[in-house]
Amino acid sequence: MESRTLGQGLTVSALGLGCMGMSQSYGPNPGDRAEMIGVLRGAVERGVTFFDTAEVYGPYVNEELVGEALEPVRDRVVIATKFGWDIQGGKSVGLDSRPEQIRRVADASLRRLRTDRIDLFYQHRVDPDVPIEEVAGVVGELVAAGKVGYFGLSEAGAGTIRRAHAVHPVAALQSEYSLWTRGIEAEVLPVLDELGIGLVPFSPLGRGFLTGAVSADTEFAPGDIRSTIPRFSAESRAANQALVGLVGDVAKAHGATPAQVALAWLLARRPSLAPIPGTRRLSRLEENIGAVALSLSDDDVTALSEAATRVGVAGARYSEAMEKMTGL
Repeated sequence: MESRTLGQGLTVSALGLGCMGMSQSYGPNPGDRAEMIGVLRGAVERGVTFFDTAEVYGPYVNEELVGEALEPVRDRVVIATKFGWDIQGGKSVGLDSRPEQIRRVADASLRRLRTDRIDLFYQHRVDPDVPIEEVAGVVGELVAAGKVGYFGLSEAGAGTIRRAHAVHPVAALQSEYSLWTRGIEAEVLPVLDELGIGLVPFSPLGRGFLTGAVSADTEFAPGDIRSTIPRFSAESRAANQALVGLVGDVAKAHGATPAQVALAWLLARRPSLAPIPGTRRLSRLEENIGAVALSLSDDDVTALSEAATRVGVAGARYSEAMEKMTGL
């Protein structure tokens, strides 16, 4: 597995692993904890060194899972987690990035992750009630104390990124980015380039849609977040099959899978980028890793980008309530 360097010299595997789906959001959770630990450790054996979790996933249980799985290989991996939610009674009830809350979350996450440092600590969502300068300052204190390695932001807009970076360097921005979600290209990506900040795309496979595994006839299991997203309505899924077909055609030409093409397109966009596709299965993990070795030409990348723009995408990426919680 090749490595990538995000901002501030943070080095990670070119492909990371998003761990959220092991604990929530995509239907019934796997009943066998040992199986998920096997996937996480299997990822390390296959060269993945970058793992993404958050206190709110579960809540808490995903960090506990990641901590248990990676404790034996802690010196070989980079663990990213996130703060920024007000969690009451086992549920998120809003945002909270007050300085005292950030400090509490850091200490609790360290315990759950069974480690003495959080390699990358993201603000999960921008809190409109707390100036980003205060947030950056507190994380800077945690870095100075050795509890945190690097500061990150998630779903933040260009202005917020600039203000945060002026107080404490931002190593990475985590945002949704893929062939069918490209809203950050106009304003955010130029700021990342200017300031030397890495990009960590989540949902790089369009929550599974770009793999071709989801159709207009797909019935989502209870608890699957996609059933609440406009882009995954039956009508939108039918309309968006054109994009899946486009990716599939390129995959056939390269002897690859659609998932590998979608990931390879991202990897070719910029060197300081490391996607974090999620999976519960080693077979899918191995398929995704194959994208690192898939070399798309500049013409391939340009053609995919232009064709995806022409085809377009039907449906919003979030519900209205969820979209309001982003800083974009």
